[in-house]
Amino acid sequence: MLPITKKLINFSKKCRIDIIHQSMLKKSGHLGGCLSAIDLINVVYNKFNIDNKKNTFTLSKGHCALALYAVLKNKKIISNKEFQTYATDKTLFGEHPSPSLKENKINFASGSLGHGIGYASGVAYSNKLKKVSGKSFVLIGDGELNEGSCWESIMLAAKLKLDNLYVFIDYNKWQATGRSNQILELEPLKEKLKSFGWASAEVNGHDIEKVIKTIKVLEKKSGKPKIIIAHTIKGKGVSFMEDDNNWHYRSPTNLEFEQAKIEILS
Repeated sequence: MLPITKKLINFSKKCRIDIIHQSMLKKSGHLGGCLSAIDLINVVYNKFNIDNKKNTFTLSKGHCALALYAVLKNKKIISNKEFQTYATDKTLFGEHPSPSLKENKINFASGSLGHGIGYASGVAYSNKLKKVSGKSFVLIGDGELNEGSCWESIMLAAKLKLDNLYVFIDYNKWQATGRSNQILELEPLKEKLKSFGWASAEVNGHDIEKVIKTIKVLEKKSGKPKIIIAHTIKGKGVSFMEDDNNWHYRSPTNLEFEQAKIEILS
């Protein structure tokens, strides 16, 4: 295992503990999706210089804002004091991200689903017009692909040959009310995306080393936007949360937090 991989695995562990602790303290939901997405956000922020000016990151599945805040805190982009205000009265760190945060920490409000790819495509196209070399990254949920606006943006990004656009799908197979494939069937997803003119790849979204290698492979493909279908597990890292959609809504008790912390650190 590469040293950078070990470092990022430990980074994800810290973030997972922070996420679960804040969910417990603030009685907030969306814990399962935060835990499925954290490794992907981790890779983007730790492998690329995300300043939301040149290289940008858009969290389209905004209900998982706590995962983004945990990364920002452990990257020391925000302070622990700021992080602790999560989901409190008058905070700038709400349960969905707000661009009211200063210094380009958040570039897009994403409470409503289906708009992140469109926004990130606009950023990528702007970079092309300005001849800026930056990359536009966006993380979406698999349930979010139920939105027609996603597919409109997918068509447009291919038409514009936005090869500086990178989309990650947090494919944890769940959405708010049930299994994703029982609500709307996405498969064969990789083939669909290829047919739309995208460079697409599939990977275990929790295998950090493979995620990094997949990005490197896609970077070499010019003239096409990139999309990574990251197979993830809702509630990843805690045995009694994994693949259990109840954790879309509920928060842990203090005892559950302590049990989760032991598992994550073991």
